Amino acid sequence: MTAQFSDTDSPETFGDLIRTWRQRRHLSQLELSSQVDVSTRHLSFVETGRAKPSRDMVLHLADHLDVPLRDRNQLLLSAGFAPVYPEGSLHSPQMLAIREVIRQLLAGHDPYPAVVVDRWWNLVEANTGLLLIASQVSPELLTPPVNVLRLALHPEGLAPNILNLGEFRGHLIGRLRRHVALTADSELADLLTELEGYPCDQPLEEMHGPGEVVVPLRLRMGDVELTMLSTVTTFGTPLDVTVAELVIETFFPADEATASWLRDAVASL
Repeated sequence: MTAQFSDTDSPETFGDLIRTWRQRRHLSQLELSSQVDVSTRHLSFVETGRAKPSRDMVLHLADHLDVPLRDRNQLLLSAGFAPVYPEGSLHSPQMLAIREVIRQLLAGHDPYPAVVVDRWWNLVEANTGLLLIASQVSPELLTPPVNVLRLALHPEGLAPNILNLGEFRGHLIGRLRRHVALTADSELADLLTELEGYPCDQPLEEMHGPGEVVVPLRLRMGDVELTMLSTVTTFGTPLDVTVAELVIETFFPADEATASWLRDAVASL
């Protein structure tokens, strides 16, 4: 597999890319060279193009810099090597086991909401509990591809019914900002700019009350207030780009009133 560029393109070299990732991780050449057990001089030569890294060195540097799999493939290409991490479709036969795991997790979590998203926070799968909550948003926001951050914070999404919108919005935007810093993904950066521009009549980040250890989601459903906490799960040791970028977020009731309402509401569907 080779990359093709026009005469007017100026593709970044491996040295350019690895220097960018090093700086993004706030590491000096000395710090990184110590971590990967090479001389600072050799690392400097690699970054300036005076030395060509081996395939193993590319992967070694990427591992220490916590470069996402998608971007590790780009590093390999820029150094003249073929990508090593496949990017399969979730609908392919090879992904059957992954699809089954996702379905079991989502179904097993009903009636409480759960969602699976990709790198860009686009909806991959959702269970009945999540679809129940999303039923009160504008139909336009449910047109694929559905972005769950837009679904949550858009003025025609869940935002008007999130009682602690300033706090929860600050939490989600903070997560996205960290993701942008980790991946340097321009599409995520555009999404961050969009979300930051949404109106909100509450402070972006409210002070948490005494004893609070996580940011809850306090959501109005009709005349009922639901309070939920969420956890995030990823697949361990993934070797496929698609699988590595999947995130499973599950919501749990923070009180019995919320649990009871969700059980009854999902059972009545």
